[in-house]
Amino acid sequence: MRSKSHDAAMADLYRSDPALALDVINGILEDGDQAELLTVLRQLTQAFGGVQTIAAQASLNPTQLYRTLSPEGNPALSSLTAILKAMGLRLAVLPIAASTPAHSTCHAA
Repeated sequence: MRSKSHDAAMADLYRSDPALALDVINGILEDGDQAELLTVLRQLTQAFGGVQTIAAQASLNPTQLYRTLSPEGNPALSSLTAILKAMGLRLAVLPIAASTPAHSTCHAA
């Protein structure tokens, strides 16, 4: 019997436990590791139906999605939000530290 690849095993895990997927992706976003983010997004793409399905739902062509999520990928915000939306997810902005008031670091123009 052939064993599953790590990515396929993670896709199965995320499919069966969507809360885990959210925890993992939020942890990555907190740390700011783009390579790790792209790896998890590739795994989530598998979990949510594969490249063809996600590309169609995100209005991207499959080749563009492969390139965007490749280890060398640098997705534009519009692509990232479209990919996440196709997975039923979205980005959110949160303060870095709960004790830091948002108004002390943001200034109106």
